[in-house]
Amino acid sequence: MSAMTDKPLARNEGLKTKSHYLRGTLAEGLDREITGEITEDDQQLVKFHGMYLQDERDLRAERSKKKMEKAFSFMIRVRIPGGVTTPAQWLAMDQIARDYGNGTMRLTTRETFQLHGVIKFNARASIQKLDSVLLDTIAACGDVNRNVMTASNPHQSGAHKAAYELGKNISDYLLPRTGAYREIWLNGEKVAGGEETATVVEPIYGETYLPRKFKTVVAVPPQNDVDIFAHDLGFIAILNDKGELEGWNVTVGGGMGMTHGDVKTYPRTADVLGFVRPEHALKAAESVLTVQRDWGDRTNRAHARVKYTVEDRGLDAWRREVGRRIGVALGEPRPFKFTHTGDRYGWSKSEDGRNHLTLFIENGRIKDWDGGPRIMTGLRRIAEVLDGEFRMTSNQNVIIANISDEKRPEVERLVAEYGLTDKASPIRRNAMACVALPTCGLALAESERYLPSLITAFEDIAEKHGIADEEIVVRMTGCPNGCARPYLAEIGFVGKGPGKYNLYLGAAFNGERLSKLYLEDVGEPEILAALDPILGDFAKNRQTGEHFSDFVIRAGYIAQTGNGADFHVNTGPQRPAA
Repeated sequence: MSAMTDKPLARNEGLKTKSHYLRGTLAEGLDREITGEITEDDQQLVKFHGMYLQDERDLRAERSKKKMEKAFSFMIRVRIPGGVTTPAQWLAMDQIARDYGNGTMRLTTRETFQLHGVIKFNARASIQKLDSVLLDTIAACGDVNRNVMTASNPHQSGAHKAAYELGKNISDYLLPRTGAYREIWLNGEKVAGGEETATVVEPIYGETYLPRKFKTVVAVPPQNDVDIFAHDLGFIAILNDKGELEGWNVTVGGGMGMTHGDVKTYPRTADVLGFVRPEHALKAAESVLTVQRDWGDRTNRAHARVKYTVEDRGLDAWRREVGRRIGVALGEPRPFKFTHTGDRYGWSKSEDGRNHLTLFIENGRIKDWDGGPRIMTGLRRIAEVLDGEFRMTSNQNVIIANISDEKRPEVERLVAEYGLTDKASPIRRNAMACVALPTCGLALAESERYLPSLITAFEDIAEKHGIADEEIVVRMTGCPNGCARPYLAEIGFVGKGPGKYNLYLGAAFNGERLSKLYLEDVGEPEILAALDPILGDFAKNRQTGEHFSDFVIRAGYIAQTGNGADFHVNTGPQRPAA
């Protein structure tokens, strides 16, 4: 039960209760041929099945003028723990995108695929094709534990393998147990009598699931590629001097979403709760989730994420309760060190002698670009001959992994033939954008379609100041929900309106510190005019090894952000740019 039962429950709580474990009227709505839409209630429920109903916003005005309904379609997100897919699964995704979607695929910031443009009448066929290659979309969205991210390459070391196995086990264990997904999308048999009880259907979640979405990640220092402090629950691998896994530091209370103008909402970096031995890690994940299930705010969805429950209850109370539910007290956190959040591009060899190639995919968009790399066709051709697998990263890139020495020359030939070789600058390689317009209904400004041209302008400024090879993390979102984790970027942009953004500076290069609002509601001319002199000052006066984000704080351009509500304190320029 929620700790705040004296207030009316949020509308979604009643919707979940009445949904008969996520069924609602989805089956009937999919068969309603008169419209491409589904009911408002079902639009909330279908998220638990891994989908969002969207429309092509570029066509809204034209269709409205012609008295036509919006150009509705589904965004379909796949559940892929750790981002690992076989060549057969990649080929199935490619086929669905071309047969039923908009002809492209998108790698997300959660190590998985999204498909866009799937109309209602092709949704079942798409899910059935996924099922044929042992993929699904259940719990990729909704008030549940979503796709679990792990350190990108489980072949890199024994610790990376353990991270992947933990993430996979957490994903499987915390998966919703309702039969609704199979009934609605895969023509599965309904339960006799049509009724199921909470104890049978959802032994962990119950009939109302969680107050809000819940995101879990597993990291292996020194690489913080999963941005562990941005998530509700995290596990940091703790290794001994021999590189062997001793256990996991558990983190809680991270989250990126906020609302413009509402200082009661804010992004937050996770706290380290304590240390657990490997045998207690899965129980620790369940315990953190069930504490949030029982303590989380079900009266106000804007206050329903784990980060607010940690702020309200305090870390000590969380530590005691999680330990009680595990049955073993959490140990003191062990020392660890992160150095960066990005991917490492190019070829590498793992301990077992297999080969791995990390490719840069700008903003995660898999397509054939006019006059540019033929990414979609090239990766399809590689999938047809690959003897390894693909691994999506949390930075929207892909690793062609576990390649034998015999197959490596063929993969190298295809990479060259289709123009997949990384030629991007360090600034571009460290940039990330959400989808935003034209499909996301929450977007206030462009992101994916605009960031590449803004990065070009940054590259020109960096070249002018002699820092073209500098690694600077830049991220952009079209709204304040933070899907591309902009508040953990050294330079972050959050959409306010058409062509207008809030500019944030000062987040740590290794992902441990939030940024601070520097300028509000500005367009490209103001952005470039503000950053040009600061980058010039950085080029001239930085200390050895100093990152841009640390420099802007040391030089006094921006205040350093603490955690929680401190994000909104002491904002704006603290000194004029030179």
